[in-house]
Amino acid sequence: MKKILIVGANSAIAQACARRWVQRGDAVFLAARSADALNAQVQDLTVRGAKQIGSRVFDANQLDDHAALIQAASEALGGLDGILIAHGTLTDQARAQADVSYALSEIATNGTSVISLMSLAAEQFAQQGRGSIAVISSVAGDRGRQSNYVYGSAKALVSAFASGLRQRMHKCGVSVSTIKPGFVDTPMTASFKKGALWAQPDQVAKDIVKAMEQGKAVVYTPGFWRLIMLIIRHIPERVFVKLTL
Repeated sequence: MKKILIVGANSAIAQACARRWVQRGDAVFLAARSADALNAQVQDLTVRGAKQIGSRVFDANQLDDHAALIQAASEALGGLDGILIAHGTLTDQARAQADVSYALSEIATNGTSVISLMSLAAEQFAQQGRGSIAVISSVAGDRGRQSNYVYGSAKALVSAFASGLRQRMHKCGVSVSTIKPGFVDTPMTASFKKGALWAQPDQVAKDIVKAMEQGKAVVYTPGFWRLIMLIIRHIPERVFVKLTL
């Protein structure tokens, strides 16, 4: 039985991961901002047969509470084997262009708060000589595009940090998985027109659970995004600046 802390547990992807872990008998500790949504999820997972489950109301922007969250999860579950960091917001690019304070707050939520949690979890896992860290980044971090470069910048920060952390933690027996979803059909993207490139949360969750179990480094999900982003990354800059991506 694995013992897993899920941060941003009320997101659609995180909920799908929790269901998969509970169904195979793992213990989970849920952390998110909404107490009502947390309670509803605890009840749902209990009905699904959760053997051990805990929860805590948590705001990722309160950096001083990060260490306490990891400690609370460890105490509730009797240790930790893994952490999934899945919290975040979908930045309003137009607003971010006009409001620097908003842009920086979005980078803090989607970037620096994630790095704080990764760092604290890595130290605990390094001390115990094992553990798995998975962080949800995004294909948006692979190359800045005019449509979402503030959000993409935060995700690029997360991906670069995870790369360095992964290299440092390798000798400690700790895996660091960078998850890069493409378009996912969730309540956060409800207003977007959907097409063939869109995935369902459970499809992404399946890839996350597998990545943590196997200690995979970088996972594009669905997998075809690896090729799409390879192409986008290699478009010459003189051509790229003329595109409307």
